[in-house]
Amino acid sequence: MILLGIVLLAGFYMAWAIGANDVANAMGTSVGSGALTLRRAVIIAAVLEFSGAFFFGSHVSETIQKGIIDPNIFMQNPQILAFGMLASLLSAGVWLQLASYLGLPVSTTHSIVGSVIGFGAVIGGFDAINWENVGFIVSSWVISPLAGGIFAYGIFSILRKKIFYTHNPLASAKKLTPVFVFFVILTLSLILIFDGLKNLNLHISFYFGLNICCFIGLLASLLSYFLVKKIKADPHSEFNSVEKIFGYLQILSASLMAFAHGANDVANAIGPLAAAIGILTSGVIAAKASVPTWALGLGGVGIIIGLATWGWRVIETIGKKITELTPTRGFAAEFGAAATILVASRLGMPISTTHTLVGAVIGVGLARGIEALNLGMTRDIILSWIVTIPAGAVLAVGFYYIIHALFG
Repeated sequence: MILLGIVLLAGFYMAWAIGANDVANAMGTSVGSGALTLRRAVIIAAVLEFSGAFFFGSHVSETIQKGIIDPNIFMQNPQILAFGMLASLLSAGVWLQLASYLGLPVSTTHSIVGSVIGFGAVIGGFDAINWENVGFIVSSWVISPLAGGIFAYGIFSILRKKIFYTHNPLASAKKLTPVFVFFVILTLSLILIFDGLKNLNLHISFYFGLNICCFIGLLASLLSYFLVKKIKADPHSEFNSVEKIFGYLQILSASLMAFAHGANDVANAIGPLAAAIGILTSGVIAAKASVPTWALGLGGVGIIIGLATWGWRVIETIGKKITELTPTRGFAAEFGAAATILVASRLGMPISTTHTLVGAVIGVGLARGIEALNLGMTRDIILSWIVTIPAGAVLAVGFYYIIHALFG
């Protein structure tokens, strides 16, 4: 019972750490560009992240995270796996808390994967680790920021050429906004159906889903056409009116990304929690661990509290410390990241939401020249990514031996 209590606290702690670090991905650019105040961003993200986690989070979780370690090495003593999952939760939570304190956006998936590698290598040796899968995950360090940066660079370059460099920027923005709205809603709806809601097992074919999303995109585009017509030119600067339009677009994209994130990433806290509880209560390792609704609620609440208490640290880094953001730049970064996530998930490529968005923000900065980037902060972020997996592994080994000494 004591061990069960510790597992629950560790799961909640990991969810808190996800809220403190990862949720800034969805809201950081909106706050940095001024489209949302920090208070409003926290409220919107809290509602949408919890809704995604509680209502659409997975009720079935793979026991061995991401196929990283061989489950056969635990068959003789299932309790060791429970110890390992508890050590992984504590390890990933501590690393995410440290990164959040320093304002560094790191991948929660990489944190938990590194932790599982650590205790798996201690128990079964290096041969117990599926290094091919680990290599696949590590490749996302390069793929995610590079792809996000290229997409965002391209989108912001189009915005500058087609809107800001024209004779009448506001008229150009009004003309192009319905087109952007269509593609934004199409992209985010596809992410929502095939990633955010994949746990519902809707069994929707890609082409049927594409048709639904195109229809939703057309409706939103039509609505935006009538809404932007009402926006009047700012007497001080026409560019202010353009930024106002893209501020609304940015809030929309950030909200949908937050919902999809809650549905997906709550599994990083609840997956190991469900596996450990299943072993401690039944004494056997199941191929898949059932995730009770209350566990999803626990994860959702943990994410909200983490966001509300420490989320501002990473939001500040994403929004202000990499490059100066405006609503158009923030929109380009957010939409670039969303497009990258959609394309990568369709192609089966490994992707990290955190790395993708940071890469997109860097891409927007580079579109204005390398002097627009804070190179010191960019260097620190990339170093923290490289350290995440080994740091998780080392911490997990330490926690595993402590837990084994106390309860083994």
